[in-house]
Amino acid sequence: MTIRTILVDDEPLATQGLQLRLQAHDDVEIIATAANGREAIRAIKTDKPDLVFLDIQMPGFDGFSVIQGLMEVEPPLFVFVTAYGDHALRAFEAQAVDYLMKPVEEDRLAATMDRVRQRLAERRGAEEAGRLKEALEEHAPEAAETLAEETSSDGHAANRFEKMINIRDQGQIFRVDVDTIERIDAAGDYMCIQTGDNTLILRETMKDLEKRLDPRRFQRVHRSTIVNLDLVKQVKPHTNGECFLVLDSGAQVKVSRSYRDVVARFVH
Repeated sequence: MTIRTILVDDEPLATQGLQLRLQAHDDVEIIATAANGREAIRAIKTDKPDLVFLDIQMPGFDGFSVIQGLMEVEPPLFVFVTAYGDHALRAFEAQAVDYLMKPVEEDRLAATMDRVRQRLAERRGAEEAGRLKEALEEHAPEAAETLAEETSSDGHAANRFEKMINIRDQGQIFRVDVDTIERIDAAGDYMCIQTGDNTLILRETMKDLEKRLDPRRFQRVHRSTIVNLDLVKQVKPHTNGECFLVLDSGAQVKVSRSYRDVVARFVH
């Protein structure tokens, strides 16, 4: 499936450089470029792209203003591209797929495009399911009921969540199988991915990361900690309604009282 893409940057050289790097991705079709926020809004509303690479600091409308100017339309996926690292948290709060630093590195761009393809596949899958459901409800209501029961099953729901997570660390891209993730600890704007015998750092907010993981397996047990429930081997009660989860590696994670419902899964 072709990824129809718009590039937005007030620096022509930056646009040209990104165009060159995107040539390595055969499924990317650059349908337009824009040099400022107003041009970007017009192009996005007219061409309805799948993906927009969006510079943050531009004269007039900045990248965040562009997103605000598209509130009344179905938005594309956004990847922020900037020379400054101090907008990362705000970018992820705006539901950006990723946040790239200039000059854009080829391996970092490749990891970003993997995430874009995953998001688009999820979005298109949901659209196809919606169209099928509407058609069945009109012409075959009994079949529509059967489909609704099947799509609510555990197997189908699990397909909505990522099986692998790409993490860039020390100039390399590591592909981490989510089954091996034991816990995730927040450290400011970064996530520490613990796999039992290794720790990798991911630049992403916990809110955004939670959306990518199956909530039936990965649950927050503390304001800054997510645990893989499949790798919990013991629950140890503590004082004041708190408790500790003992993981396969032997690590112990405190469950705060606010997340006691998570522990209920192990005692019923």
